Amino acid sequence: MTDTTATTFDVRDVEDVGVIDITGDITPASDDALTTAYGKASQDGARAVVLNFTGLDYMNSGGIGLLVQLLVRANRSKHSLKAFGLTDHYRQIFELTRLDEAIGIHEDEAAAVSAANAG
Repeated sequence: MTDTTATTFDVRDVEDVGVIDITGDITPASDDALTTAYGKASQDGARAVVLNFTGLDYMNSGGIGLLVQLLVRANRSKHSLKAFGLTDHYRQIFELTRLDEAIGIHEDEAAAVSAANAG
């Protein structure tokens, strides 16, 4: 299987919250790009980082591992992680792996940003 989709992690600031727009796949090959995006999203006093999964095409177990690493990094730096845009399939994976207990899952960007700003 050849990957024809470029994976991107675009960072933007929404109400003092760093939002990472994920497009494409999250696999072990995404490590450097995701780490860089998290670094940008969590700088300048951001209290939280929001992961936008609406453009996610595929995530494997290695990708889940990267999210766990991101969560550890966020906890160490006292940032909270929020997410939105997960399909039912990936929501179920978050529940099975208990990531949903550590990463707040929200219906849309406005709800995730609001929760991030609420603390």
